[in-house]
Amino acid sequence: MGPLQRLGRLPIVLTVPTFAVLLVVFGMPIVQLFMNSLDAPAFSLSNYHAFFGEQSNVRVLFQTIEVSVVATVICLIIGYPTAYLIVAASKRLRTALIVLVLIPYLTSGLARTYAWVVILGDRGLINNVLLDLGLISSPLELIYNRMAVYVGMVHIMLPMMMLPLISVMQGIDKSLIAAARSMGARPLSAFWRVFFPLTLPGVRSGALLVFVLCLGFYITPQALGGLRDSMLSTFIAAQVATTFNLGSIAASAFILLGIAAVMLSTLGLDISGKQGLAAQSARKSGSIRLPSVGALTRYLNELAIPYRSKGWTAKLYQAGGESRWWNAVGTVFVVLVMVYLLFPSLVIIIMSFGAGTVLKFPPSSLSLQWYRSFFYNPWWVDAAWTSIQIGVAVAILSTIVGTLAAYGLSRTFPRLRSFLTMLILTPITFPVIVVGIATYLGLVNLGLIGSKVGITLAHSIGSITFVVVIVSATLANFDLHLEQAAKSMRAGPLQAFMRVTLPLIRPGVIAGAVFAFIHSFDEVVISSLVGGSIRTLPLKMWDNMRNEMDPTIAAVASLLSLLPVLWLIALYLTSLRSKLGAQRALPLPTT
Repeated sequence: MGPLQRLGRLPIVLTVPTFAVLLVVFGMPIVQLFMNSLDAPAFSLSNYHAFFGEQSNVRVLFQTIEVSVVATVICLIIGYPTAYLIVAASKRLRTALIVLVLIPYLTSGLARTYAWVVILGDRGLINNVLLDLGLISSPLELIYNRMAVYVGMVHIMLPMMMLPLISVMQGIDKSLIAAARSMGARPLSAFWRVFFPLTLPGVRSGALLVFVLCLGFYITPQALGGLRDSMLSTFIAAQVATTFNLGSIAASAFILLGIAAVMLSTLGLDISGKQGLAAQSARKSGSIRLPSVGALTRYLNELAIPYRSKGWTAKLYQAGGESRWWNAVGTVFVVLVMVYLLFPSLVIIIMSFGAGTVLKFPPSSLSLQWYRSFFYNPWWVDAAWTSIQIGVAVAILSTIVGTLAAYGLSRTFPRLRSFLTMLILTPITFPVIVVGIATYLGLVNLGLIGSKVGITLAHSIGSITFVVVIVSATLANFDLHLEQAAKSMRAGPLQAFMRVTLPLIRPGVIAGAVFAFIHSFDEVVISSLVGGSIRTLPLKMWDNMRNEMDPTIAAVASLLSLLPVLWLIALYLTSLRSKLGAQRALPLPTT
């Protein structure tokens, strides 16, 4: 067997299609973009000097960092206790709450931004209610300011913060908390000394993801903020639309990317959830104190043990009034968070059935006029059909390529697998405006700007990442002995994969395809850069939001808000069918 034949049998070869797409569409263009920022082949820092030489540019840069940090902190303050209360709930209630978190996570970000425009506008829901009640005489300035930007960004990013926290918290052994309590630790002390250090991987991952994504926010700040609330991504997009000075654009993009890279390299994006290491590091960092203070503390604790034991015995038989009070507070808090996440979409759905010429909540009478305006308008229908075509193509390409890559990565060495996985994750860990500009350069090199093929490739670099992550998680629970048993029965590698592995990981593959379609169907920033004259449904919505605020958008947004429910039902039925199939395949017990 020759070297090429032996190389072809290595699992790592299955990742070649994925890296080929990423390299051509994103990898080499990002290098080209960096060279343009340095004025290659002259290689100078003139573009960076020009950027920092303008006081307005520096102000926008610091403003971008400030908004991203504040939004991340707010998401953490709200998301951490919510995730904790969700995990502490009963199994059925926990499942229901996680589904309620997933629904806005899967809902179009553009639709949710539009919902806040309708709610916070001068003639929006809040101002109309206050005017009708006579509490105000003129509309409040609730929109086109920094507070509106925070409301919209936190609403979009909060599920992104909560899901990693919930995942990590569910994996924590609850007996550790019970052991701390049995050793005399108070509830708050047990939380800070035991539980919180174990959740640090989730805190770090969620905070980094939210911060990096906030750096590249473009739609929400522009729709809800004023002129003083511009982000650096808005500044870059304006340069693309006007001067298109590639050197200046590249420098701005790499300054934004540099901030994200510093945060990622400093804190590290831990997607493995190794709570043990976090706990060890937390204990080490917490143990750095003066020896005399530590000795005195231990001595006082020993003196207080007899008194504590009496207190524990007394509290053991006390009624749980305080516990019930905290449970009530926790319930109210979770309900408020769920209302914050779900109410905007519900408002849009209700208002979309209004019969008036403007949107009103609640509508004075019901009508389907805005839905008819959508389905009978060829511009809207063509945009929707274009998005569906591109989304299906992206889902097919990403699912095939991403599944092969996940399968190959699952059978490679751990260190190499970690390195290659981080490379695949780069499209979703870079600010989206940077990814969009790099993708634009890649498609210019291929001559695919303004084509459906080009948009499909541009959307695929992010969708492949979702497929790889989801399918890899499914393969982590796959029993390799089943595949080995098939090969021992003279099944070839392809036959074993198609007959044994693929049916068992089918739910993960379908989930990856759904996420790939959703990612493509909701894309705005990259589509606006590479689409040319092609208008997808999100681009059509964005154009109308900026120009005329056609109430038809409410009908479109309501349809997009209902799509996640259909996706979750489809995923549930697929998972249920897979479980039933596995149960039928089990041999019947013999008596």
